[in-house]
Amino acid sequence: MCGIVGAVAERDVVPILMEGLRRLEYRGYDSAGLVTLGDDGELHRAREVGKVASLEEALGEQPIHGRLGIAHTRWATHGAPSERNAHPQFSGQDLALVHNGIIENHGPLRKALKEEDYRFLSETDTEVVAHRIHQHRLESQDLCSAVQTAVAELDGAYALAVMDRRDPDCIVTARQGCPVVIGIGIGEHFVASDIAALLPVTRRFIFLEEGDVAEIRRDQVRVFDAHGNAVQRKEIESQLSADAVERGEYRHYMLKEIHEQPNAVAETLEERLTRDRLLPAVFGPDAETLLPAVEGVHIIACGTSYHAGLIARYQIEQMAGIPCNVEIASEYRYREPVVPKNYLFVSISQSGETADTLAALRLAGKKPYLARLAICNVPESSLVRESDLVLMTRAGPEIGVASTKAFTTQLSALALLALALGKAGKRLDQAAEAAAVKELRALPAAIEDALGLNDEIEHLAEQLVHRHHALFLGRGAHYPVAMEGALKLKEISYIHAEAYAAGELKHGPLALVDEDMPIIAVAPNDALLEKIRSNLEEVRARGGSLIVFTDPETGFEADAHSQVITLPKAGGKLTAPALFTIPLQLLAYHVAVHKGTDVDKPRNLAKSVTVE
Repeated sequence: MCGIVGAVAERDVVPILMEGLRRLEYRGYDSAGLVTLGDDGELHRAREVGKVASLEEALGEQPIHGRLGIAHTRWATHGAPSERNAHPQFSGQDLALVHNGIIENHGPLRKALKEEDYRFLSETDTEVVAHRIHQHRLESQDLCSAVQTAVAELDGAYALAVMDRRDPDCIVTARQGCPVVIGIGIGEHFVASDIAALLPVTRRFIFLEEGDVAEIRRDQVRVFDAHGNAVQRKEIESQLSADAVERGEYRHYMLKEIHEQPNAVAETLEERLTRDRLLPAVFGPDAETLLPAVEGVHIIACGTSYHAGLIARYQIEQMAGIPCNVEIASEYRYREPVVPKNYLFVSISQSGETADTLAALRLAGKKPYLARLAICNVPESSLVRESDLVLMTRAGPEIGVASTKAFTTQLSALALLALALGKAGKRLDQAAEAAAVKELRALPAAIEDALGLNDEIEHLAEQLVHRHHALFLGRGAHYPVAMEGALKLKEISYIHAEAYAAGELKHGPLALVDEDMPIIAVAPNDALLEKIRSNLEEVRARGGSLIVFTDPETGFEADAHSQVITLPKAGGKLTAPALFTIPLQLLAYHVAVHKGTDVDKPRNLAKSVTVE
């Protein structure tokens, strides 16, 4: 959620901090701030509620400079969005701190600090950490030791960056449950919560592991593990370029990412399929031994990734003939899941840092799963590093909060998993495998054709701008597609939208149908076509307004109460869910544009949910 940037250099770091904050805006936030150590040896801070642009304007009026600084975009958890709750938080005039995450035991720590005459100026849990580090700093010879002592007392999730005017060449950072990356320069070093913030200044990174504390100076970086031992963490050179996260010719990142889907899906499938078969060891060197032993699959994810898992359940059960359960990560981690013999645990996350999904992965590590497989877009993420098997989606950076290409690449990766399990269990013969591979290889071009519906859907979107509610319907694997369509519409247009399995319509939702309630249906030419056709007749009979997305040759015809959008090409069982997602993404996007909402940064939401 929140974003951190820090730098220690021989040059003014304010431009570096501000560019980093701009590149982290996609994460979601409600205030922004930074602090530097000036040439006068004092801390100078600027904080603003609202966008990074407001902070930039304030700095234009009252500039600050420095060769040591930290900056932050805050998404409110403890205390409403306000200047006093914005980061950086101070302890006195000596120590400044920025923080991602939540400190669960801030209450008793706050009480103890008040008894020691510490004064609180904010409502945040972050200020508690600042005061605690300050307290230990009085007893320590250096800032790093004070941070190590303080973080050992914290319960919860955190990424910290701390500076102290008494140590003018040092930033100390720590992580537990929230990502931290150190950028390596020449005579300067950096820290951030995401490599995107640092791409303009470096391509070399060190990713901290759970419990690590690092001391960052101009001429060196020292890393200590949770036990205080000095350790070496691997340095990685990122393949991303600074312009990889630029919007280019597109009006919004979301539109750019919608149109990147043909290439993104092609990247997911690249080097994993031959002309007629799935290549071995796609999921790692141990997969060929493990997958034949899999007798069931347990998929864990959140939000859009959860919808991808729901679609995969249909494909895995059909192709592999084994049970597949799908669960929301935040629910899984708070019950006692029963793990049958030889079950594969699958976690799905775009960022690989989703707090609930990571917690579920770690809980699964204590359960008798056969193995843990991560499907993820970020190779350096915690999810990838902590899993046994990995399949990277290769979607590239996704900046828009409403996920688009991450979803279709996850569907493509999960289709590969279904195919691999079907092969491993000897349920698919060579002909069936070849047919599935042919279908997958045709998917990027079919998505490109589906994007050709853009103008038609933009016109259709005008009719939904003034609606307050919408119902989405689907059957079989297209029920989760309807769920994803409803999620996209509510996320960025703020129209209340819900999805139902079409067969459930008569069990309650039909009561909502009238001429003011648009019904948006996903109706591919599959085995359930006649079933959903009957369900839609129930809507027609009650005067409902229908929008039907369908395949060629299904026979749906527009009339006074219904509109029909026909995809240029039909998809098969593996690819149709991804294809039908495209027009639903475009619909949500154009409705939001017509309504004038902030498409890329919808209110109250964040791209990377690193708190529970």
